[in-house]
Amino acid sequence: MNLLSILLQAGGAASGGSYTGIIMIVLLFAIMYFFMIRPQQKQRKEIEKQRAALEVGHKVVTAGGVHGKLKEINDTTYVIEIAEGVKIKIDKTSVFAAPDGNQTNK
Repeated sequence: MNLLSILLQAGGAASGGSYTGIIMIVLLFAIMYFFMIRPQQKQRKEIEKQRAALEVGHKVVTAGGVHGKLKEINDTTYVIEIAEGVKIKIDKTSVFAAPDGNQTNK
């Protein structure tokens, strides 16, 4: 009888513990969302906002670190002048606004 009561108590503790485990998992996902996923979404929206505000003549930096001046805006690409008379065509997702300022003389 003593062994049976111990097994019954252990079974009851295990089912109560499963709710605690589920709560801990949900809490872990909530923490991951607020500390990892949400800030990345905010940063991505900010970058998209900056890209939408780019105009011809703005200084830009490519993902590879090349600095230049925006010369032409197409549907999916930008044409950037990186030196006097040297222009490159680059995908819009690889271009960021220069940190030192937006506009130069057009």
